[in-house]
Amino acid sequence: MKKWFPFLLCLNVVFTAFASTVDTLVVYSKSMNKNIKNVVILPDSYQQKGKNYSVVYLLHGAGGDHKAWLSKAPEIKKYADEYDVVLVCPDGDKTSWYFDSPVDNAMRYETYISKELVAHVDKTYATIANTKNRAITGYSMGGHGALSLAFKHPDVWGVAASMSGGVDIRSFPLGWDIAKRLGSYAEHKENWENNTVINLVHLLNGKNLKFLFDCGVDDFFYDANKRLHLKLVERNIPHDYIERPGGHTNAYWSNSIKYQMLFFSEFFK
Repeated sequence: MKKWFPFLLCLNVVFTAFASTVDTLVVYSKSMNKNIKNVVILPDSYQQKGKNYSVVYLLHGAGGDHKAWLSKAPEIKKYADEYDVVLVCPDGDKTSWYFDSPVDNAMRYETYISKELVAHVDKTYATIANTKNRAITGYSMGGHGALSLAFKHPDVWGVAASMSGGVDIRSFPLGWDIAKRLGSYAEHKENWENNTVINLVHLLNGKNLKFLFDCGVDDFFYDANKRLHLKLVERNIPHDYIERPGGHTNAYWSNSIKYQMLFFSEFFK
């Protein structure tokens, strides 16, 4: 037994460190007539027969792709095991902002994620296909996308979150290709007003969605997040809001996702 003990200990360390499985799921988007790559992280327990899982969708920021979350917060693989959930990281183009563009029919990422991707994930994997077991979050552009999609589609997501989210895009009329998706603010003001998160609060009834958002006090999106919080308070919409030290950084998002995963897990329970 003494000869085998170190070997068994070594095996245990290997299995613990590499428990979750990372897949690349290619989904054909009919609305955009193209194939889109998505990272899917399965928990170690996924091989159990007859078990279905809650799903958390993680949206990347501007300039990112489906692999961005793995590089910015590789510990999400651990969270898939710890909370026993499936994680899905879609490719949202580098600057789609996750809405259906009113000026470019080739950019329909709201339709893709809320309908095409969700349906494909539920068809492909052993998921619990209902709102009580489906969450969405993201950082920066992805934080805008997560709240925007959840506010518009409470029939798809029952819980949502955002970290460092660009929740009022009107403040950045020349930033991150937003004008390419909505037209210039000067000529297409209505498009901007109708697609910024802070103007979608009227879609909430205070009952159909549980959500959290946070932002570092040194972040350039901090003011917009605080204004969204105050608007929700004024309208008596339940929500969780967190301010903490930090800027628009990987370190902030890596820390934030820890708390958001706990928030989602409590909702799933």
